[in-house]
Amino acid sequence: MEENVKLVLDIAAEKMGKTIEHFDHEIGKVRAGKANPKMLESVMVDYYGAMTPLSQVANINTPDARTIAVQPWEKKMIPAIEKAIMAANLGMNPDNNGEIVRINVPPLTEERRKDLVKQVKKLSEDTRIAVRNIRRDAIEDLKKLKKDGLGEDLEKDAEDNAQKITDKFIKKIDELFEKKEKDILTV
Repeated sequence: MEENVKLVLDIAAEKMGKTIEHFDHEIGKVRAGKANPKMLESVMVDYYGAMTPLSQVANINTPDARTIAVQPWEKKMIPAIEKAIMAANLGMNPDNNGEIVRINVPPLTEERRKDLVKQVKKLSEDTRIAVRNIRRDAIEDLKKLKKDGLGEDLEKDAEDNAQKITDKFIKKIDELFEKKEKDILTV
């Protein structure tokens, strides 16, 4: 019976960990003050009739804090890459020299920074809710185990452990949010 309790808690912790990874990935896409290759993650390029992620047809890097450089593996892809970046509605204008597509990342306005913080705050709240839902599911599973003969003390201890795991992950969400907020608001 105790191995079932451990399994329920391990599964909950693993799901919470994946939820946090997803949150971290999503806030990584939110633009802070400086250029970041992740900003172009959603851009799809028409590569010989197939919509392909930009990262699969070009090398993307940031030579400085205000520039993203996109170096296509085939020079004839430059017009398609420029078109895809424009179509992605990122508010950035690509420019090319025949070899590399450069994107100047304009500095964020105060208002835009506040909007981005709100966006990240909503993502963090959604992630907190997801983590709490995982805890709720784990506690329901523990109650089922109690019906199947798990002792009341063991069930209470397991619920306390589920709460401790949840608290640890909620703290991690808060830390990631604060770090990203600081990143966005730093001029």
